Amino acid sequence: MIDPNASSLESFARAKLAELDAGTLRRRLRPTLRGTGAVAERDGRRLVSFSCNDYLGLANDPRVIAAAQAAAARYGAGAGGSRLVTGNHPLLAELEERLARHKGKEAALVFGSGYLANLGITPALVGPSDLVLADALSHSCLWAGARISGAEVVRFGHNDLADLGCLLDRHRGRHRRALILTERVFSMDGDRAPLPGILALAEEFDAWTLVDDAHGLGVVEAGARAPLEMGTLSKSLGSYGGYVCASAAVIDLLTSRARSFVYTTGLPPASAAAALAALDILESEPERAARPLALARRLTARLGLEEAESAVVPVLVGEAGAALALSAALEERGFLVVAIRPPTVPAGTARLRIALSAAHDEAQVDALAEAVRDLRG
Repeated sequence: MIDPNASSLESFARAKLAELDAGTLRRRLRPTLRGTGAVAERDGRRLVSFSCNDYLGLANDPRVIAAAQAAAARYGAGAGGSRLVTGNHPLLAELEERLARHKGKEAALVFGSGYLANLGITPALVGPSDLVLADALSHSCLWAGARISGAEVVRFGHNDLADLGCLLDRHRGRHRRALILTERVFSMDGDRAPLPGILALAEEFDAWTLVDDAHGLGVVEAGARAPLEMGTLSKSLGSYGGYVCASAAVIDLLTSRARSFVYTTGLPPASAAAALAALDILESEPERAARPLALARRLTARLGLEEAESAVVPVLVGEAGAALALSAALEERGFLVVAIRPPTVPAGTARLRIALSAAHDEAQVDALAEAVRDLRG
């Protein structure tokens, strides 16, 4: 019941929370500590976590931690302001050079997070007389950046090249510029975009392509490269921050025009140093990079699911309440596996999202598969 003495803001918040509760869609933070070896601690219990995007297990790698500690001791905890105001820290320049080389591009630009990168890139490149075509399952930040741009935004069917081609044919001629948005690996389904086909259509219709590689970097990033390759430092590289790699001219333009870069504080030196150390490991230990996909395929084989295309394995449940119940039952058995509910995924497709890491071992994967099979009957 709404308190008649509450302010309109308080009443609004309580009413919205009641709606979320009724749909089993309210989210709550739960204190959780992460440790080494894919272990998490919650409510005094040690759990094997399959809910973390630390795909290469580098966030707790002693080499990455040591690099962050040394940078913090030498340079301090924070950047002090926007890089255009306080100056460009040498570690960030080094990181951008390394990221560009890794992606086969001329240059790169580091942002405060992957979300901030996608908020800034699209509005800096397209505007009210332009067209943005986004895959229907693109991440929230890709949609946010598209809408901020003021361009006409058109959704195309998930990984549907025929639909994308029809929409380009229908809309492209009425706009100055066109930008296609997609992900290399889709964060909730774990499938990959048909990039060669997308890039071919982009060339045919004089469109640019931005690929969000947040969940592919270091795991399944081989193959076609888009003109704009963005990603995050917070998953496979175990640190924090976002980036985009492109031609030198495009990066120079974004440095002046991407508002989420210009008007935000630079990345802390410790985060840059950690990402550099992680990138060294990623490139020098190919067996580590191959492990998450191999474990994901081991899991899908044991669950009778379609073979995994990435380190992300969705187990579709249906209704939000059922997904939460299955997640809770797995936690009782010692596994931390998050339930994903609308609006993150479409209504009726609530699921367990299982993220495999190089930190997992085969016995942990097999035990999880047995528990899921047992609980689902």
